[in-house]
Amino acid sequence: MTAFTWMIVLPLVASPLVYLAGRLLKRGEQTVRWLALAALVVTWVPFAFAAFDLDANGPEAVTLGTVALRLDALGLLLAALSLALGTLVVLYSGPYLAAESDQEKHYASLLAMIGVMIGLGCAADLFNLWIWFEAMAVASFLLVVFHHEQPTSLEAAVKYVVQSAAGSVMVLLGIALVLSQTGTLDLAAIREAAPDSRMMLAAGALFVIGFGVKVALVPLHTWLPDAHSQAPSGISAMLSGVVIEAGLVALLRALGALAGVSASWGELLMAFGALNMLAGNLMALRQTQVKRLLAYSSLSHVGYMLLGLGIALYAKESAGAQGSLFHMLNHGLMKGLAFLAAGALLYALHTATGDHRPLTVADLDGAASRYPLTALGLSLAVLGLGGLPPLAGFMSKWQIFMAGFETRNGWIEALVVFAALNSVLSLAYYAPLVNAVYRQKPSAAVREGQPLPALMTVPVVALSLAVIVVGVWPGLLRWLSGPAGDALLATFGMG
Repeated sequence: MTAFTWMIVLPLVASPLVYLAGRLLKRGEQTVRWLALAALVVTWVPFAFAAFDLDANGPEAVTLGTVALRLDALGLLLAALSLALGTLVVLYSGPYLAAESDQEKHYASLLAMIGVMIGLGCAADLFNLWIWFEAMAVASFLLVVFHHEQPTSLEAAVKYVVQSAAGSVMVLLGIALVLSQTGTLDLAAIREAAPDSRMMLAAGALFVIGFGVKVALVPLHTWLPDAHSQAPSGISAMLSGVVIEAGLVALLRALGALAGVSASWGELLMAFGALNMLAGNLMALRQTQVKRLLAYSSLSHVGYMLLGLGIALYAKESAGAQGSLFHMLNHGLMKGLAFLAAGALLYALHTATGDHRPLTVADLDGAASRYPLTALGLSLAVLGLGGLPPLAGFMSKWQIFMAGFETRNGWIEALVVFAALNSVLSLAYYAPLVNAVYRQKPSAAVREGQPLPALMTVPVVALSLAVIVVGVWPGLLRWLSGPAGDALLATFGMG
């Protein structure tokens, strides 16, 4: 057992213990929250040792029976994002779920999801990558369907599980094709042995479709707005801020193994990036429910990540990958903040009184007068997502744009301009949120709203500070995004 395997094992072992504690102990609701938080705080210790070992000695590989694991900088980045947002969500969920029964299921599933996402980032062969991917889908499904007594939550969960299952079948078929052609499932060995054939191209297409469901590639995204809007707000933050990104890491691992099969993976990612940016923005423009608006905006931000990755693979330079992975981190911070702030307002204005109506833009009128910190957090999040300087989102988008112009390719430069215009377009639905919370006349929902618990405000304040600090000093996260970009190119044999 090494530091990075403990980083995977601890949340997975804690998950059933938290569930049993909630079932067997008196005042289990209080106990499970603090047990889950303690498990994640303890997991930061092996994370720190793993980061130090990776910096000092490079990637580390371990085989536990038939499970092959390898920690590189890309896996470390996913682990950091999962642990950071997961720790804040556990803290946030205590008061948010205070009136709910079966809280042990929520915390146990959340711990399991965090553990399997870290494991997914460290998978070293295709079959185990698929196993981790499936485990993530199961854990996240249990969280999406947490409010199973509400018909809308059940509908969202059914859409999620059906489309996830279809995507998983596609991935499994792709794995079978790869195994039949190469005789191995080891990712590094496949890259050396994969022939340039139609079968391998078909496998790559199956991987794009199968993993693309979880990444929410347009038009494979239709599960996303329902799942994100119907899940508890902390889980909405995890789905948008980490689960989508974990699916993207899985897709990159699989395509990296097939790097020699086609020279067009970069162009394909850029094409999907352009489609996601435009479709996500156009669909978000028409939304009146805040959480659905934020869910659709995730499509657009996946587009920026795909653009940076496509530029990196096309130019064989790590700048685009570093910008893309920096945006992955920033998107996790900003979208996590947006969903937690919106969820806090949803709790204060509706849920605390037993009202399960969704939060609408009209409900936010004048919210800053009663909930100033939460309103400020929501404003910082959406303005950062819109790319306003000097917030975090501007810095990562700028890095992607600069990498595109450095290619000196006219088509890519045009695509960068298209992406910049889409960033401006996104302000057409982000700005009304900011305008609403700072209106002088509060809505009826705000006037009748309940006080916000302090524990729900703490994660909002912490993420607000992170969005500002990373925007002003973007180099603070370079120790994660820089090596991860290099590791990504190495995955495609370009290191």
